[in-house]
Amino acid sequence: MTVREYNKSVRDYGDHVYRFIYRSLKDSGRAADVVQDTYEKLWRSVAEVEYECVKQWLFTTAYNRMIDVIRKDSRLVPVEYYDDSSLYAEENRSDLNEILHKALEKLPPAMRSVILLRDYEGYSYKEIGDITGLTEAQVKINIFRGRAAMRNYLVKTAVWQ
Repeated sequence: MTVREYNKSVRDYGDHVYRFIYRSLKDSGRAADVVQDTYEKLWRSVAEVEYECVKQWLFTTAYNRMIDVIRKDSRLVPVEYYDDSSLYAEENRSDLNEILHKALEKLPPAMRSVILLRDYEGYSYKEIGDITGLTEAQVKINIFRGRAAMRNYLVKTAVWQ
């Protein structure tokens, strides 16, 4: 990859990678750090990475870095048990976008990541598996369960009424 291609990858994919990481971490500073670390790693590997593969390389590297950040944080803060009842609405709201984002935030990080990659970024199941290290079947299961949990949340908020 040339310097020009590296700069083009920053322009073309930087915002997409940041948006993906930010939606998972919910912290703009940490998301920016993860993206910066990812591009620093790309710069160090610029001779080995082909431009045609750079988008998937960026998402895979950023995802792995994000998992490292989450693991580090989990050592500092006790991890809470995932409970479906937390997906039920506390109150009715009329803003569908806000409700969808709230439902997405309540999902465990693994489910949230695969849903974001599939529905927001448009990756195929195979590509998501390559990025996350999951099998294609695990990706499909996580997406199905995440969507089901979000559907339960939406039903409980009575969005349809």
